[in-house]
Amino acid sequence: MTPASAGVATAFLAILIAACGTTSAAPHQSSVSAHPQRAQRASGSQDWPTYHADLARSGVLTGSAGSYSPASRDWATESMDGDLYASPIVAAGLVLMATENNTVYAFDSSSGQRRWFRHLGQPVDASTLPCGNIRPVSGITGTPVADPAARALYVVAFVQPGQHVLFRLDLADGRVRGQRQVDPPRDSPLVEQQRGALTLSGGVVYVPFGGLFGDCGAYHGWIVGAPVAGGDLISYQVPCGRECGLWAPGGPTVDEKGDLWVASGNSDSTSTFDYGNAVLRLSPDLKLRDWFAPSNWAELSRSDQDLGSISPALLTGGLAWISGKDGVGYLLRRDRLGHINGQAFSRSVCSTYGSSAYAAPILYLACGGEVVAVRVDPDATSFSVAWRRSRDAPGAPILAFGALWVIDTGSGTLAALDPADGHRLYSSAEGSAMHFVTPAAAGNHVYAAMGRKLVAVVA
Repeated sequence: MTPASAGVATAFLAILIAACGTTSAAPHQSSVSAHPQRAQRASGSQDWPTYHADLARSGVLTGSAGSYSPASRDWATESMDGDLYASPIVAAGLVLMATENNTVYAFDSSSGQRRWFRHLGQPVDASTLPCGNIRPVSGITGTPVADPAARALYVVAFVQPGQHVLFRLDLADGRVRGQRQVDPPRDSPLVEQQRGALTLSGGVVYVPFGGLFGDCGAYHGWIVGAPVAGGDLISYQVPCGRECGLWAPGGPTVDEKGDLWVASGNSDSTSTFDYGNAVLRLSPDLKLRDWFAPSNWAELSRSDQDLGSISPALLTGGLAWISGKDGVGYLLRRDRLGHINGQAFSRSVCSTYGSSAYAAPILYLACGGEVVAVRVDPDATSFSVAWRRSRDAPGAPILAFGALWVIDTGSGTLAALDPADGHRLYSSAEGSAMHFVTPAAAGNHVYAAMGRKLVAVVA
């Protein structure tokens, strides 16, 4: 089958909203503790505008290389008005958060003071959906993306009566500069979940979709592309009979040519291959260029062991990485994915979730109950496990300030690990955290969504 596309001639509407949408749960201004040592610390990039910092989803803070210095908790906000499944991003001196109540918050990246907030519409009552595990309401789940140069923030909200709407907000004050519906064509929005992070590349915002927990309804994996200048939407549907969701929290990975890399989940087909449990390389206009699937794709579908539980990682030496729920890691040749059983190398590693962080030659993975460091040898086209460390339920790790930062979602703990061997350098118990959340880093801070709060550590 060929990729599906849809032309929707609705341009971004220039909508100005005079006042913020407040709720009773809106936070007060944060209390801030001073850290005199902050001025002496080396800083990294001032922006972290997308999930895991960049289009390659490397999870590395540029300019922060060096040895680890003792970290300390700097500040935390008051509770926001909904659960935080989306991860923090940082742009234009602001840390940006989005809640399941469809509210976007902007906090000063240094002091933690709230600069603005914007409520984008009534979220969908989860009890009205046929399945799912995000409750009591479903609103903003996918991590937004910022364009610091254009002073714009893009975020998708799930709003009543059940529509996915892409909003363009002004970074300066949160006012709505445009909006448009981005539901996949033909499928019901009530069985499509927008969990993966948004991607902004080549003047297009790419929005991935998968299904709800429980795999109910006639959903498919989709990517919808919305040109920021307006004009028709473009889209790609994974060409399977049903399911094949693109649900990995990291969203699409983008290579140096502008191609998008995604991995699909299980299909309802176990007899004829239909692009479930596959790595898909798509052109910027969302045409399928190449693909890979493991030889046991049918068994993965039968047992709900999605290959697409993380986003593909782009490695040096012309290689790519994918690993899924069943615990096998695959090295792929980027210029020739090889279709079924076409990997360059594979080996059992760990059951992988969320996303990865990569600083050659080491790839860091969040696995069920542990963090695993994998050493990749591009010359030999092989990899081996460098170290493992037990963690409760780790979210996706990032590298910043000489440490590997990870959130234990089971215990609600933000931790820093030594990248060399995984031993703990810092730990702060914060109470709770949602599944798969990952920190962000900018300047001299690490930011983490803990429960309904934003926590900042000076590092």
